[in-house]
Amino acid sequence: MLDITATYTDHYELTMGQAYFLNGRKDQHAVFDYFFRKNPFSGGYAVFAGLLDLLKILENFRFDKEDNDFLRAQGFHPDYLAYLKDFRFKGTLYSPPEGDLMFPTRPVLRVEGTLIETQIIETVLLNMINFQSLIATKASRMRLAAKDGTLIDFGLRRAQGLGGYHAGRAAFIGGFDATSNARAARDYSLRASGTMAHAYIQSHENELAAFRSFAAARPDECVLLVDTYDTLQSGVPNAITVAKEMENKGLRLKGIRLDSGDLAYLSKQSRAMLDDSGLHYVKIAASNQLDEYVIRSLLEQEAPIDVFGVGTSLVTGQPDAALDGVYKLAHVDGRPVIKLSENVFKITLPDKKQVWRAIDDQGQFSGADAVSLDDEKTISMMHHPFVPHQSFPLERYEVVPLLNLVMEGGKIVYNPPSLSRTAQYCRERLEMLPVEYKRFENPHIYKVGISNRLKDLRDRLIRQYKK
Repeated sequence: MLDITATYTDHYELTMGQAYFLNGRKDQHAVFDYFFRKNPFSGGYAVFAGLLDLLKILENFRFDKEDNDFLRAQGFHPDYLAYLKDFRFKGTLYSPPEGDLMFPTRPVLRVEGTLIETQIIETVLLNMINFQSLIATKASRMRLAAKDGTLIDFGLRRAQGLGGYHAGRAAFIGGFDATSNARAARDYSLRASGTMAHAYIQSHENELAAFRSFAAARPDECVLLVDTYDTLQSGVPNAITVAKEMENKGLRLKGIRLDSGDLAYLSKQSRAMLDDSGLHYVKIAASNQLDEYVIRSLLEQEAPIDVFGVGTSLVTGQPDAALDGVYKLAHVDGRPVIKLSENVFKITLPDKKQVWRAIDDQGQFSGADAVSLDDEKTISMMHHPFVPHQSFPLERYEVVPLLNLVMEGGKIVYNPPSLSRTAQYCRERLEMLPVEYKRFENPHIYKVGISNRLKDLRDRLIRQYKK
């Protein structure tokens, strides 16, 4: 994982930290919530990702000498700098398992600790969770569209800087099978995958010579790019020639790749040509500006594509580009707090909270998550957080708490699953989500509500601060 120190933050986290420190408030206890307000991609859910990367960062979150020298040059107070020199995050985090599904307005993470340490980690938390959750969600939509087809992340070259590194991990959680990103594959134990570029073919005297040399150099994983000159008149025939030559040596061509043109038409023609030559085992891969809608369309047209290489739309989270996750103070120095707004949908939920998911008698998500105060042991009714007089009974459902202890005293306190197990958990949770929430067009809205006690507390604080 990439090395991140505590100056990987917004400047105002540090200026607030100095104010807390100089005013004697650095050790006041605080509770923050991470949540988001709108599902990405006009969808019905989001996938929670980035947790383990975040926790590993927090275990080693400190200001090194270069950080302190920089902050000294920025004019920060010497006493504050002396404090930051020995700073370590020693807070507590509660979270659902990575790979779970999450829905707008309800807490996803609860962070507890001193006011100064919980404030300073805000930016890195938002940076890790917002981005990876966005990409994992996009990947899951492509997995739904591709069904059992192979999905490969081709996005590193189109990513915003180093975002491609974490995108490879997040895409795997969301359902991708492999990545072209060698560094992400190395660090996260992912399957690395890659074929060839047009430049390799252009560098040879002719296409057939290029195919032969590549097959000789990489006989076990040979995938030939067939659209450099003419897909059906040159590329596929030359690939067939090389495939037959490989068969004579006891080898098999793994696949061909289409990277331009009418992918549905070209894949059908290519499949027929391969099959007519007895090459039924050769797979067809396709790339070129794919997203969940294009993949769905190709399969609806019965395009015989086995492998989808997805780049730009995946790693940049098109069309949204960002998840609007926020980090808001809910409790400080022994008292619950609230953020008011003229927009009622931006009024926050106060105090320490737990989140509950209602499961029906078929083991499916019922379409309801309820937010309660942390000390509530059961919840039988939830109320709409913003619309008066709307409620939803929960008595007939199994109601399961979602926020579990994952970090205490700045140390990871659970046994993190492998990334493969996290991806499997995501698949399992998606299977528990009814289909109407997973459709791309006009998905059903998943209900999020609040308990009686939380509603009463919130309403009391609204009246108090509006006096």
